Amino acid sequence: MTSVRKTMRTRIQSGPTFWMAGAQDALSALLVDQSGFDGIFTTGFGISASLLGQPDVELYTLTENVGVVNRIANVVTKPIFADADTGYGNVINVARTVREFEKTGVVAISLEDQFSPKRCPAAASTMPLVPVRDAVAKIRAAVDARKDPDFLIVARTDAIDPSEAIDRACQYAEAGADLIQPISRTFKGFDDLVKLKEATGRRLSLQLMQGLWMAKLSRAQIESVAAFATYPVVTLMSTVHALQANLQMLSDRRTGDVDGLPSGQTTMTEFKEVIGWNAIEERQAHYELAATPLKRAA
Repeated sequence: MTSVRKTMRTRIQSGPTFWMAGAQDALSALLVDQSGFDGIFTTGFGISASLLGQPDVELYTLTENVGVVNRIANVVTKPIFADADTGYGNVINVARTVREFEKTGVVAISLEDQFSPKRCPAAASTMPLVPVRDAVAKIRAAVDARKDPDFLIVARTDAIDPSEAIDRACQYAEAGADLIQPISRTFKGFDDLVKLKEATGRRLSLQLMQGLWMAKLSRAQIESVAAFATYPVVTLMSTVHALQANLQMLSDRRTGDVDGLPSGQTTMTEFKEVIGWNAIEERQAHYELAATPLKRAA
């Protein structure tokens, strides 16, 4: 894992943009891992929805979040960037948060500067922020707590005022943050992202979501400012859309016919390939055969 993190640190400094899709559980992460993306982002928004069926207002705990990330790490091969929310408390809690995520094998975590419990800026009307000195202290605590110096700390600011956001981001960079993550509602366009990157001396981590202006940027624009580019909720929203459409048709139909659904279905053969069914059966057969006593010649 150290070599993967070292490679990632080199990449965020001067390499190509690392493109990711979000995942909320092991299955969605496995599908991202099998796709053409470079890595997986574990979305707190999606984890709250998938694990609890609740909105992203930090109802789940550090332990629950790390549990999901561990299960994801067990089934994927590509690097993972984890959403660590506010760090789940003060500087001491943040230090523990870093250590717990570092043990899962992820290459990076993001920390935001809201009060806990936080509010997702894509959905909430207000996001109360901690004083900037407290947010800076949490970034310093996170940097000091990591055992692997190549473990990446991404600092997100949810400040709405652009000047305040840039000021906070500059202080987070000075405190040791490796990347800066802005939110769409703070800035108005690409030029603002260039200004943020230049002011902080850090490449950016961008979250690309349907209906927000950042998602309309060109690939060239994104890659000129961002080390990380992520579609955080595409697997979650795609799943919800497909299930709602298919369930509605089936509930209206109420027959044994499950064909011709709006979103279609993966076949059992295809799903078994995705989930690794045949590989499991082959492994089981290998060990069961090895355990069979050999007959001795008379």
